[in-house]
Order: sequence, then structure tokens, then C-alpha cells
Amino acid sequence: MKIDDEIKVRFRNDYHRVIINLTYSVNQLNYQFLQQLKKHKLTDQQYNILMVLSSFNYTGPVSIGFIRERMLDKNSDVSRIVDRLVEKELISRKENATDRRQKDLQITEKGIALISEMGDCEMVTDNLFQNLTLEEVRQLNQLLDKLRG
Repeated sequence: MKIDDEIKVRFRNDYHRVIINLTYSVNQLNYQFLQQLKKHKLTDQQYNILMVLSSFNYTGPVSIGFIRERMLDKNSDVSRIVDRLVEKELISRKENATDRRQKDLQITEKGIALISEMGDCEMVTDNLFQNLTLEEVRQLNQLLDKLRG
């Protein structure tokens, strides 16, 4: 459905239309994804940290700074989110052997199991793009990369 029909407003120009269209679309996608995360009692930031840790699990423990660099939401309070994940026993936190100010973080077996069972979240996300062909998805990725410079 066209954004004009969806929210029934007039746009100043196509640049205005694209920013509203992007914002509206991202909000729709986020809402669907957050509904899936709620089933697993996770926030999107917690899920993001678990995904970073599971992606780099083969390298061994990583630091909070390492995670912060890879977060989708750069304004996240990573330390506070890590505390919650430690409480849930989804990640472990230990003192770094060479620098006591650093903490080594690693996903636990419980965290890996949770990520494994969360395939439904990823499938729902993939299905949100069912109106696009694989080529259109690739083109959209290229355009978004180009937009960010």
C-alpha cells in the first residue's frame, strides 16, 4: 500500500515522502519484531547483544566496548543491559586477567539455547519482506547503504 493512502497526508516533495515512508516502514517492522521478542522476554537491545556475542563466540570473551561498537542502537546503556542478561544467566561476565577494569563477556549455553529456539523471530522478520523479490531486497540493501554514505 502506498504511504499516501496509508497515512493520508500530503507531502511537500518526494524527499519528504521518502523520510516519512522509511520511518513508517521501520516502525511497522520494529513492532512486528518486538512482538516476537516479547515471547522470549527480551528487549531488542538484549537480543542485539546476544546476537553479537553468539556471532563472536568462537573468538572467546569480548569487552563491553566491543559490543558497544556493534550495537544497532549506539545510545544503548550497554552496561545496564549486560547486567540484566547476566541476571538471566544468558551471558557470563568475568574480570579480564590483564586489565581488571575490563570485563570479559561471553554467551552462556543457556543464551545459545535461547538464540537457537528464537528462529521464529527471524522467520517473522524474513516474512515481512515477502512482497519483495530477492533481487529487490538486495537492491534495497544497496540503496540504504548508499543513503548512509
